[in-house]
Amino acid sequence: MLSQNELKQNVAQAAVDYVLPLLGPDVIVGIGSGSTADLFIDALAVHKQKFRGTVSSSERSTRRLEGHGITVFDLNDVTQVPVYVDGADEIDAGLSMIKGGGGALTREKIVASVADQFVCIVDESKFVDCLGAFALPVEVIPMARESVARRLRALGGEPQLREGFVTDNGCVILDVAGLRIRQPVELEAIINNIPGVVTCGLFAISGATVALMSTQDGVVTLKPKA
Repeated sequence: MLSQNELKQNVAQAAVDYVLPLLGPDVIVGIGSGSTADLFIDALAVHKQKFRGTVSSSERSTRRLEGHGITVFDLNDVTQVPVYVDGADEIDAGLSMIKGGGGALTREKIVASVADQFVCIVDESKFVDCLGAFALPVEVIPMARESVARRLRALGGEPQLREGFVTDNGCVILDVAGLRIRQPVELEAIINNIPGVVTCGLFAISGATVALMSTQDGVVTLKPKA
């Protein structure tokens, strides 16, 4: 039986195979963050001469990319990103996701928003019937921490401050347990509209274009289901 790390390595390589036809001398690739994204970066580095560079969703990924000699551009200097590759903490059949376990959800959402395609790479443990078993991260401006927490409790959640953690944007994370998210698009909009919220870790209004899911029987390709 394959270990979880082996499953992640397999899907990282599958993602490289997916993006290879999209590469070219002027192409900028969007890169996510987290353990599976780390493996994708390592596998992509073998082909670094085939594309111009990347935009990165976290300082962690930027350091890893630069360590491989891959150029990382400021998103403000980039006009087109054909593909963004990132993992997820949970994903459902509609390819809505919970992301942000590593705390980079805002930058991930920004980079994903400018990409033509969002390719989500996960192992089978991340696929769920209903989002919410993984606590939903919400990035919050520090002064609004308690007011946002009260609003999240009113929605039925149990927010907990991620102690000792500050995002790359200088904000805090509230991890919201106790949610059964049957309508992720609607809940994402509601939470994002709470004053003081930078963004929440629901990626449902704009979900993944395609998901590559690593299983014990190989990597399967998932398309959104209504």
